[in-house]
Parts: sequence; structure tokens; C-alpha cells
Amino acid sequence: MTEAAARTIGSSFSHVDTWVFDLDNTLYPPDSTLWPQIDARITNYIMELYGIDGMSARALQKHFYHRHGTTLRALIDQGHADPEHFMDFVHDIDRSSLVHDVSLSEALARLPGRKLILTNGSQKHAEHTAEALGILQHFDAVFDIKAADYIPKPEPVAYRMFFEKHGVDPVRAAMFEDLVKNLKAPHAAGMKTVLIVPKTGINDLRDAWEHRQETPEFVEYVTDDLAAFLARLLP
Repeated sequence: MTEAAARTIGSSFSHVDTWVFDLDNTLYPPDSTLWPQIDARITNYIMELYGIDGMSARALQKHFYHRHGTTLRALIDQGHADPEHFMDFVHDIDRSSLVHDVSLSEALARLPGRKLILTNGSQKHAEHTAEALGILQHFDAVFDIKAADYIPKPEPVAYRMFFEKHGVDPVRAAMFEDLVKNLKAPHAAGMKTVLIVPKTGINDLRDAWEHRQETPEFVEYVTDDLAAFLARLLP
């Protein structure tokens, strides 16, 4: 990227005073072992809950996800889950593969304004994961799925509750996400939108349908290096 292009990106974010980050596969890369562990534990939860085999549980899990936005939302709607027990179970994972991300920590430290995490996971999971990455100290708050009354992104009401709780003016905010669909509502609300994609050649452990197929107009920027992108926004 040329110096002029870097200046152009920086100026387009000069009005931003609130920086909002998704957690999973955004603050850490999609070749991490974390998301596959969570995904597998969701399958195990469904196996135990319904007394079915792994293949059937996996199929039901993905049906729930596509139909309701999250597996948990489906289980709540059907009266089949204690939300807090579910979240504790699925986020009981090994984070030892994560290392402190010094470059990201330095970029976040220099970024002016508030930094918030907006996640479909739990606050506990977000805090433990950010701590393992060595970046927790840079965030002012976590808005988790419980704070959203278990209504997940990409539902617009989830973002509206987030804006209200944390006094966020979306026109003065930016959203960083790894899933294209989760940037539509933020863009409609006036946020700057940045899609985080895997670096070329890495093993993307997300489901295939979560991989970017196209870049719609509501995705304003795309980067495969969050720390480097943030660094370009600084004077």
C-alpha cells in the first residue's frame, strides 16, 4: 500500500471515536484451534441433550444455526436450554495455543477512543480469550449474547441494544468482523465496516459457508492483517 493510500484510509476513519470488534476469528485468526473446539462442544451438548449420535447432532446443530442465527437461540426458542449452562459448557476450551499478539496490542493501545467487543459468545469467553492474546487491557467493555437478550448478530435489534447500552453513535463508530452477514446492519446504521479475512495459504477452520464468496457494497474495507490495518489509521 502506498503512503497516499494509507493516508486516505486514515482520513476516512478520522471521525471514529468508538472501535467495535467481533471476537472469534476476528481478534484471533481462523486457523486457531479455538473455534473448532467450541463447534465440537456445541455438537456434544446437542448429543447429550437429545440423546442422539454425533452425525445427527451435527446436522441438527447446523440446521439450528442457519434457521435461528445461533444454536443457542434455537434451543431457547424451544425451551430446551439453560443459556448460561450452555455458554459455560461450549466455552470450556483450551486456549493455550494462543500467544500474546504484540502487534495487535500496540495498535490497539495507540488507537484513540473507546474499544469494545461485540460477540455472540459470552463475556467470560471474550475476556479469557482477550487475556490470552494479551489485549484485554485495551477494551472498555464486552457486549455479549446475554446482554443482547440472546438475540444474535446479524439481527439489527442486537446492534440497537448494543448502541443503547454503551451510548454508541454508530455514525462515529467502526465495526470489525470476520463474517460478511454481520456487517450489513452496522453499515445500515452508519458504521464504517471492515471485514477480516484469512491470510493467503492459511488453514481456515471455519465452516465453508462462512468463507467469503463475494464482497457486497456494505463491506467498505477488507484486510487479512487487523494489526497492520489499525496501524494505518494512526497519524
